This record gives sequence, structure tokens and C-alpha cells, in this order.
Amino acid sequence: RQNEITMAAANAIKSKRIIELTSGEAGIVNHTDKVYLLDWMQTYLEYQEKRDKKGIGQIKAVTHILKEYAGERFLLDRVDLAFCQGYIDYMLTTFRPKGKPIAASTRNTYYQIFNGALNTAVRAKRLLRNPFNEMEKSEKPKMPESVRSYMTIEEVRALIATPVQDGRVKNAYLFSCFCGLRISDIVGLKWKNVFVDNGQYRLAVAMQKTKEPIYLPLSNEALKWMPEREDKAADDHVFSLPSNINQYLKPWAEAAGITKRFTFHTARHTFATMMLTLGADLYTVSKLLGHTSVRMTQVYAKIINQKKDEAVNLVNGLFD
Repeated sequence: RQNEITMAAANAIKSKRIIELTSGEAGIVNHTDKVYLLDWMQTYLEYQEKRDKKGIGQIKAVTHILKEYAGERFLLDRVDLAFCQGYIDYMLTTFRPKGKPIAASTRNTYYQIFNGALNTAVRAKRLLRNPFNEMEKSEKPKMPESVRSYMTIEEVRALIATPVQDGRVKNAYLFSCFCGLRISDIVGLKWKNVFVDNGQYRLAVAMQKTKEPIYLPLSNEALKWMPEREDKAADDHVFSLPSNINQYLKPWAEAAGITKRFTFHTARHTFATMMLTLGADLYTVSKLLGHTSVRMTQVYAKIINQKKDEAVNLVNGLFD
């Protein structure tokens, strides 16, 4: 009950803040005024900019689609279920930037952005309800499951045994294979982020992508690929990497006999699948990756389960 009261109070503060931010801006003076949909999208964009949110370019893209779909003078309060269904259909059948349909993942992103803009309009008392909430789940765009390339343990061994033109790239890549950090976090990693707790090396970092702080224990395998500190200051970077990392990856993979998709992010996927293969539970792996939800990690569990199915089916027909 206390949690419900706290959540209600937090939502009330959020709604009040949205109203304050949107009142008197973008030509909107009071809540009785009629607001054009495109004006609201501009206000929503400015609101997101104030919150230092990413995706500003995508909000502009959605605004462009809405302008094509509904025109410049469509009123916000006329947005209903039929309008939202039409918006999704328009993206699917009519909207053709560069003469080609947009990808399913892009369509899902544009749906999420418009849905967020309407939720904000409801909280700001510009709209009575968000029509997307009335829509059947089957009608909404879905994010397609991505195919995640990863290295098997044997392939990681092959990478270790294969030299690279720039050893710094090899160190950083294998470090990621054994700790799961993204390249952006490895590039930003400083010695002040590395500490020892009861004999266990750990990292304390705020992830670049999510801004979520994580406290990551480092295995001995990860430490093998982390440079020595020597006389480096706390504010010095742990890894000194060339700006053109990607040019070293393909030749390295080919030399190691690896033909699958091979990017720096493959190392992160490799860490996740390796941990699950070796018996770590889904919740723990989720925390090690810095995921905000276990659902984000479940895709790796599906990969492992598929591999188990394939392994079991290898005996099929052997004894017929």
C-alpha cells in the first residue's frame, strides 16, 4: 500500500513538471487552447531535450511521418484509436523514405516514440487518454528478435592463439569476452574505476549506453587481458586504443578461421552465452551485463536452449 502511495505521489510530481514545462512553450498558452499535433510533437521534443534524452532525431522523423500522414493542422485531441491504427498502417504500407519500406525494428521505434508523446500529453492534461492503450497487442508493431552472433569457447581459444597487428585491440576484445563490457565502456574505463575488494578485482562504472552504475567482478581470465597499471594516474584510461579498431577485427577473425559476423559487440554476446553455457543463472548474467530487465537477457537463454536441442538431436538416426 505504501509503495502505491509513493508511486502515485511520484507520478503527480512528474505530471506537474510536464505541465510546467509545456505551458507557455511552443505557442501553447493554457490548457483550454486547441493544440495541433505537430506543435505537440515539437513541445515533446523540447521536453525530451531538457531531460537530456537520446533519440531526438527519431522524434523529428516521427514528426515528419505524422505531417505526411495527417497534415500540418491536425488537432491533438482528435487522435483516437482509428488514427493510431492508421499511423501504424501508414508506416507499413505507404511511408517509403529513399523509396524503400522501413525496417520492422524502425517501425517499432517510431511506434514507441509516438506512444511516449501521447503518454506525455495525457500526463500534461492535453489528451484524455492514449488510444494505443485500447489497441490489441497483435495490432502493435513488434521488435523482431535479432540474430546475435557470438563465439564458442573453441573459437575464443582460436582468437587467443591468433596474433593481431595491434595487440591493444586483441587485449580489449578478449577483456570484453571475459567481462561483457561494451566497447564504449572499455574506451571510457579509467584506473579509478578499478578496485580490489577482499582480494577480488572489481569495476565500478556507469554504463555509457544506459547510465546505469554496475559493480562488476573480474575473473582471472579477464585480468589476463587488462593492461598493467604501472605508474598510471587514477584519471588515466586503462586501455589505450586506436581510433580505427574495426579495421583489425576482420583480418584477425579470418586468420583464426572464424567466418561468422564478427564485431566488437560480438565479444559482449560471447560473454553472455559463455556464462549461461557454464551454468550461471539468468538473473546473475543479467546483472553482470548491466541489463535493467531480465527480459533483455532472455534472448541469450533462447540461444543456449536452441544449441542444447541441436546437440541432443545429433543422435537422431544413429541407431536406426
